[in-house]
Amino acid sequence: MRASNPKRTKAAATQRPNRLGEKSEMLASPWKSGPSGPRKPPRLNEGFSPGGRNSTGKPLSPQPANGPTSPQNIARFRQALLSWYDTNKRDLPWRRTRDPYAIWLSEIMLQQTRVAAVLEHYRLFLEKFPTVQNLAAASQDDVLAAWSGLGYYRRARMLHCCAQEVAAQRGGRFPETAAALGELPGIGRYTSAAIASIAFGEPAAVVDGNVERVLARLDGKSASPRQHWDRAQELLAPSRPGDFNQALMELGATICAPREPRCLICPVRSLCATQGDSPRAKESAAQKKKEVWCLFERRNGQVRLVQRSKEASLMAGMWELPQSELSRGAATRTPWRTFRHSITVTNYTVHVMRDAKRKAPRPGQRGKWIAVENIPALPITGLTRKILRADGII
Repeated sequence: MRASNPKRTKAAATQRPNRLGEKSEMLASPWKSGPSGPRKPPRLNEGFSPGGRNSTGKPLSPQPANGPTSPQNIARFRQALLSWYDTNKRDLPWRRTRDPYAIWLSEIMLQQTRVAAVLEHYRLFLEKFPTVQNLAAASQDDVLAAWSGLGYYRRARMLHCCAQEVAAQRGGRFPETAAALGELPGIGRYTSAAIASIAFGEPAAVVDGNVERVLARLDGKSASPRQHWDRAQELLAPSRPGDFNQALMELGATICAPREPRCLICPVRSLCATQGDSPRAKESAAQKKKEVWCLFERRNGQVRLVQRSKEASLMAGMWELPQSELSRGAATRTPWRTFRHSITVTNYTVHVMRDAKRKAPRPGQRGKWIAVENIPALPITGLTRKILRADGII
């Protein structure tokens, strides 16, 4: 057996990957001794030039190990974030008001829904129900009809319930603190803090998915929900809590994106512990796929619709085109139109047949003939709305 070379072994042992994924030779530790005595080890990233790159290929700049922690760095973080927000924020209608009703409405609509999908619904909803009293006095069907297309209809029902409580028990006035707002139906910790900070200036931090992602990257570590809330409160600018909360969410939505963070133009990059180089989130579960057939029947200016059961677990009480088991001959026909539609975790391929021969309808599928001009006043499902729009009915 060949004897090992002590010198070679020692040299090999001093090779290790640094944070750039390259190998560097560890010679005698330069901080152990020096002309002036013992020296301290360098800080994280000390000596890295701005031209260095992290594992995602993005340039590095000197950065703290744990994000902004000192009072000075927290002040720098607040100032940099708010200055960026003042210049770069998106012009959204709910940012032009301090009306708690309008802010509450926007926050409920934006839950699990993209901004682009909310904008027109928000405008039309406020036109139909300009005050909380108007909303409280409306029927639930009217509220669902105005909400139609946004999905997650339980939000609309809770919105209506909350409006009725505010109108009947609080004289139409929303509470001004997060704690009191959280006692209202359908308002949780995030929503109560958002309304209180934006409408009333209470220094209450918010944490949503965007904020969690920003904080995890900023500090370079994972944290529990409670730790995220505590950290957000620590960073909050008490002089402008509403703007700061919106700025932090805006940063997560437009710069610190889930897959491709735009670190080069991030306003707080110099204070970030990771600059986007953080563990990737787990891939979401694959969407289920399902194929369904709908019947679209028109006669004398009417369309046949069916109403879901009031006890249904999904979209209870909503109106839709009937789904049917087609006869063997009809199933081989080319559909009038085919649509793609998603509901929660299921992707649907929807084939729409017109005047197809069908078997006897199932109980509850006989439906009702509705005059075309009355359909916009009904709470119809998003899929039915999509189909009727394609035909020019609404």
